[in-house]
Amino acid sequence: MNYLIQNATVVNEGRIEQRSIAIVNGRFAESVNPAEAEVVDASGCYAIPGVIDTHVHFRDPGLTDKADMATESRAALAGGVTSVIDMPNTIPQTISLEALEEKEHLAADKCLVNYGFMLGATNDNIETLIQTPVHRYAAIKLFLGSSTGNMLVNDTERLDYLFSHSKKLIVAHCEEESVIKENMAAFRQQYEGTPEETAALHPKIRNTAACYLSTYRAIERARRYGTRFHVAHISSSTELDLLSNQSLEEKHITAEVTPNHLWFDDRDYDSLGNLIKCNPAIKSNDDRLALWAALYDGCIDTIATDHAPHTISSKRQPYFSAPSGIPSIQHSLQMMLEPLCSPAVMESERDELLRNWLPLLVEKMCHNPARLFGISHRGFIRAGYHADLVLLRMGGEQTVTKDSLYYKCGWSPLEGKTFHSRIEQVFVNGRTFDGCSNAQPLQFEK
Repeated sequence: MNYLIQNATVVNEGRIEQRSIAIVNGRFAESVNPAEAEVVDASGCYAIPGVIDTHVHFRDPGLTDKADMATESRAALAGGVTSVIDMPNTIPQTISLEALEEKEHLAADKCLVNYGFMLGATNDNIETLIQTPVHRYAAIKLFLGSSTGNMLVNDTERLDYLFSHSKKLIVAHCEEESVIKENMAAFRQQYEGTPEETAALHPKIRNTAACYLSTYRAIERARRYGTRFHVAHISSSTELDLLSNQSLEEKHITAEVTPNHLWFDDRDYDSLGNLIKCNPAIKSNDDRLALWAALYDGCIDTIATDHAPHTISSKRQPYFSAPSGIPSIQHSLQMMLEPLCSPAVMESERDELLRNWLPLLVEKMCHNPARLFGISHRGFIRAGYHADLVLLRMGGEQTVTKDSLYYKCGWSPLEGKTFHSRIEQVFVNGRTFDGCSNAQPLQFEK
């Protein structure tokens, strides 16, 4: 099916303009004969490239009691996310070419959005990572602090070898394990089993010092070897001092932020508790505001969710037993749009906000992920590129309810929240969802 999308306000490559979009044989085109296409009237809608979420945990294989590729990709699709890069801490861990191929086969059968995968680093597989052809996978995922999956890499000689030899982007979870262990022991002794054992302890245990020390050491190593290095889910204002606001093309050290760290702060633990327990921890409102500022001035380069579902029963355990992770992909785009379209924004200021922030959000959620990870022919509305497209509408009300969620885990910390934007229509490779997948594997530049 070919499409002619008319009257859309297109946000792409720093510009906002009203024009038509042609889709021919699954790709954007310069034009299409209206007689040979389905015409879509997008009046009142903004058109943006499909969101590329470069940090998701779809839990397939081995952890499918929490989530699987079918359910979570359906949630992604509902949220305007058309491509994802999945993390390696599954069962088995994606730390070899064989495990990568197993995931690729699963995704081909189940995934509703375009898909790619990171290979995980361990203390024992660095040589395997170096020898794997770079076009086969998205990046190397490195855990410098323990998280779900027990993939901590703490051998300094192995780290030096990886940073000095890798031809692929390294994406790191940066938290200093020694700081966390010391804090954990002290707080367990004081609070475990008491009424004060709550998620409010989380940013005290996985604190700013743990983040800063690990991020500092990793960036110092990347600078020493000239390694392409990406800090995942940055969470504190202190880490921002380690980053540059040069353009993406000018720097080899980059950073990601999640909508959760931009949306919540430590005041929310009182009402949401373990539902917003994640690693690294959600911290203070001052940290949250600093992250917003860094997004605007260019110190932060991408927005990705770290979508990480867990069963609600496991989240309802006492704090020290509850796992870390938040399901968030279904509403990530709306979370980022809400500051632009909330009724709290004065009408006289809305147009200026839209002009300034919409192109920025598209850069951080669509363009830069494609650039940074070398994703071929996606992330832009350009003739010849795969037609991944989102039509969204500002205004109105859409409340998050349990029965509106596509997550297999069936819950969200956003339940009851009303958004003032709506995802109207999503195209994946030039086709709207009709119950069948039109997803493709992502192609990475050699």
